[in-house]
Amino acid sequence: MQAKIKTMIILDKPYVSDYLKKTATDHQFPVLANDYSKSLQLNSSTKFYSDEEAVNHYKATPNARIYSNSENSIQWIAQHLNGTNLPEKINWFKDKVAFRKLTEKFFPEVFYRSVNIKKIDKIEIQDLPIPFVIKPAVGFFSLAVYPVQSYDEWPVVKEKLKKEIRKAALLFPSEVLNSTTLIIESFIPGIEFAFDAYYDENGIPTILNILKHEFASIDDVSDRVYVTSKDIMEKYLPPFTDFLDTLGALIELKNFPLHVEVRVDENGKLVPIEVNPLRFGGFCTTADLTPYAWGFNPYAAFFQNFKPDWNDILKDKAGKLFALIVLDNSTGLKSEEIKSFDYQKLLSGFEKTLELRKLDHSEYPLFGFVFTETREDNFEELASILQSDLREFCQL
Repeated sequence: MQAKIKTMIILDKPYVSDYLKKTATDHQFPVLANDYSKSLQLNSSTKFYSDEEAVNHYKATPNARIYSNSENSIQWIAQHLNGTNLPEKINWFKDKVAFRKLTEKFFPEVFYRSVNIKKIDKIEIQDLPIPFVIKPAVGFFSLAVYPVQSYDEWPVVKEKLKKEIRKAALLFPSEVLNSTTLIIESFIPGIEFAFDAYYDENGIPTILNILKHEFASIDDVSDRVYVTSKDIMEKYLPPFTDFLDTLGALIELKNFPLHVEVRVDENGKLVPIEVNPLRFGGFCTTADLTPYAWGFNPYAAFFQNFKPDWNDILKDKAGKLFALIVLDNSTGLKSEEIKSFDYQKLLSGFEKTLELRKLDHSEYPLFGFVFTETREDNFEELASILQSDLREFCQL
């Protein structure tokens, strides 16, 4: 007789890191046997479960937990777990319009409006608050996200948005990116942060990391550089945990992992940007920086109810800065114009490289990711890559 599944990982496109693969194998966390996970050539000791086994055991097991690296899995959950409350909880977050409705009583200062992309040319731009941000109501990885700082910018932004959405719609299913409905939101001022967390079986939240999102300018919406440090963790753990307490109580979140993006203004006021359900940072990024920075496995932490002892973890981290660098294709060049990318030249600009992950830029608009460690007083190396369009590393 098979043991009930208390945990399960759903692995799907676009990317699964070696670290997450090893986590599943080493900890014997069951993996859903879909076409993608079976193509990954996981260790022979990996536990695989069919659709039927996964569904039956999930529904029969109290406090069952699911983690997925990709929002592509939402389609499977919607189809196979429609008799549970999981699809509804996911949708509260995945649909940015629904999320704003859920939280508007706590953040009435955030203006938002949904619009069908077919009606984008009919928008009365003068009726909108400047500045604002327009993006897909269901989106991913800063795709088709555009800030509008003045009314004069709108005609150009509108055409760029339509073009990018058409292109992105070919890469991702509708559960990941909705190419039909957009959301317009007032621009949220302040410093931006991203963090991974989970709710346990009692609805108590645990934060696993906090990263500050650095920007090159006020118009920058890219995901190029995220940093974390002892100071960041100590300062923001209490208010971010309080926010999760409030959020979890709204829809009784339990046994639930999530990736959260917020802004904090100069008065310490926190306003959420979005919450990404059932996963940590996309492309196995923020979670995989956590063991380098803080010395524990965040995936195992979720499944095993691990609560970090931050006083102990941070005691010898003063003066250190850990960074996630996203090598998005900001060159302005088409992928077919780029013959190769000089990773060694790129890495020569960093004090200490923890890991380099290369990606095929012809498949996704990314050259890869870099994890680094540096001294806090050597932020210049991160400022340099933040300002670069990466052309200097491309061979044409």
